[in-house]
Amino acid sequence: MTTFYIEQFGCRATQADAAAIERQLRERGFAAASESACADVVIVNTCTVTAAADAQAREAIRKLHARNPAARVIATGCYAQRAPEELAALPGVSWVVGNSHKPEIPWLADSIAGGGAGESAGGFVPASALGEEKLSLLHGPAKILTGNIFAQRDLLAAPVMGGEGNHTRPVVKIQDGCNSRCAYCVIPFVRGRSRSLEPAQVIEEIARLSVSGYREIVLSGINLGTYGRDLSPRVELIELLRRILEETGVERLRISSIEPMDVTEELIALFASSERMAQHFHMPLQSGCDRVLAAMHRWYRAEHYARRVELIQERLPDAAIGADVIAGFPGETDAEHAETGAFIGRLAFSYLHVFSFSKRPGTRAAELSNQVPAPVVKSRARELRALGEVKAGEFRRGQVGRGLRVLTLRAERGFVETTPALSSNYLRIDVRGEFAANEWLDVTIAEADGLIGEPALSTLPSSCG
Repeated sequence: MTTFYIEQFGCRATQADAAAIERQLRERGFAAASESACADVVIVNTCTVTAAADAQAREAIRKLHARNPAARVIATGCYAQRAPEELAALPGVSWVVGNSHKPEIPWLADSIAGGGAGESAGGFVPASALGEEKLSLLHGPAKILTGNIFAQRDLLAAPVMGGEGNHTRPVVKIQDGCNSRCAYCVIPFVRGRSRSLEPAQVIEEIARLSVSGYREIVLSGINLGTYGRDLSPRVELIELLRRILEETGVERLRISSIEPMDVTEELIALFASSERMAQHFHMPLQSGCDRVLAAMHRWYRAEHYARRVELIQERLPDAAIGADVIAGFPGETDAEHAETGAFIGRLAFSYLHVFSFSKRPGTRAAELSNQVPAPVVKSRARELRALGEVKAGEFRRGQVGRGLRVLTLRAERGFVETTPALSSNYLRIDVRGEFAANEWLDVTIAEADGLIGEPALSTLPSSCG
């Protein structure tokens, strides 16, 4: 039996792609290997959001080829779509498959396992080569299969069972692609246009997961707030959320990153009206300076963003509010960096994801002449991360003494004195005692440092019987 292994990088959307590929490979009779060193076919699912992500993918391919020279490597994902030749030049790579042709990977794995096309080589393979055309007629050391990502209409997705919950909180990708053109972002050029799963498919998937015993489900997408705008008839994200709550038994529904202008009063009201909606909003900020936001081609200004945070706080004062921030965008001055820090400082953030600006080929920001020196970018990122720690500490301290309902996660093997759990407002809590995964517990936050939770008496295991 042919074995496969998927080496995974990148965001939840990329993870969902990998989950779909794994499902298809299993359906074709492939068996998952425990590690890349034991696999016949290794799929490296890449990210290209930063130069560091590119380097990480290249290094991973070199290492896995050194460990397992006999493995046939299929490099895919966003890096494969953006710069396939770079990956094709690496030792051990049999195929480079862009996101435009990711659904073909199970077919290619069959071919490679049979000693066909994977043994032959060279050059680009257009979409027209798929179908009646035999790929085995093409020859060379490594094939590149890529095409116009904007012609892609399929949405490759399956529930991701990993993440923070370690198989207890499935992530369901319901949207892919992006129609925006932020100056720093390469993702639209490697993911294509925004496209959505039909509501009936989403409902069916979530109902199936809920019936299977999963209690929290996370909805994800590249630009989640645009869900359904490509469908006919058009559907809004809030309509889908209402249907999920009405038509499935999911006990807690969480959404991933959503753009600030899509966080409307109506959406916040829905979150406030149902305990089944996780009190958690992750809204990319990128900068707190209006001039920088305009240069980034973001479509809001700092006070627009601040008003969204205030609206959430008015209805859900204990909600988690997280943000992405970019340090050192081209042309950003010391004063503008300080303006971003002051803006973050006055708002109720519970955590920050800080990114150092990274030039991405093909984006407008990469062509700007006023690049910020790398040491300055690094220093600014360090300052913003320190500020993020301050905000996170303030949020944690504000939870001490509160009663929270948490979902237990899977603990590390062996004896444990505490059990990891996740609250509705995205706090990772260590609950004193040993509990099974995927169970609800009522806890009181006893300590802010380390977020220690004391379980309520009603949730403690019985000492009798």
